[in-house]
Amino acid sequence: MTMERRNIGVEIFTDILCVWSYFTQARLDQLQRDFGDRVELHHRYISTFGDSSGKIGELWNDRNGHEGINRHLRKLSEHWDYVEIHPEIWLRNAPASSEPAHLYIKAAQRLEAGGELANAADPNGRKVADVYAWYLRCAFFARAENVADVSVLRRIAADVGLPVDALQDFVDQGHAHAALQGDRDAEQAYRVSGSPTLVFNEGRQKLYGNVGYRIIEANIRELLRNVHHGEATWC
Repeated sequence: MTMERRNIGVEIFTDILCVWSYFTQARLDQLQRDFGDRVELHHRYISTFGDSSGKIGELWNDRNGHEGINRHLRKLSEHWDYVEIHPEIWLRNAPASSEPAHLYIKAAQRLEAGGELANAADPNGRKVADVYAWYLRCAFFARAENVADVSVLRRIAADVGLPVDALQDFVDQGHAHAALQGDRDAEQAYRVSGSPTLVFNEGRQKLYGNVGYRIIEANIRELLRNVHHGEATWC
């Protein structure tokens, strides 16, 4: 008789400014709809764009830098009809770093973990902090807003219904920095290659990059069937 595990955790490592993470959100939402509380998604944040100009200069220096990545993202968006890319992405209000946004998201996660936030009325079942992260991604990719600007971060937090002053306190008092350091430690421990990376089975399985939904689903189903926690799977 095949026995299933009750639930599994998936750790998702992303940078808020990573376009592939923006595209991947729809797959994560589908995962939550298909598996419900049998799958627990834990979002972690890594600094792929900790220095965005440096990153773009390194990868796009011979392809017109910000103009090159702008053309690339607009071209990519032609194949993704469920997300929007602003025509002036990376040309207008380009964030200097993803770090400010990550800190505010980690503050929201800490508040939520402490039971200080109401449940989000979200059709995809996302946690409040995850809704906030999605709003920030949409602000950047769809509206070309500078999500490194604290005034933007605070305004969007208020739009989501987050207690802005409490959020700010968690940032100012170092709690958000400590939480973000925890993500960096996990990134190193799991040897995460970049954004997005999905980590299963306490690091024994990883999926990196633009991975199709059926591949993610197959990993989840195999792990749910494997009641012997920590053993290798056939997937």
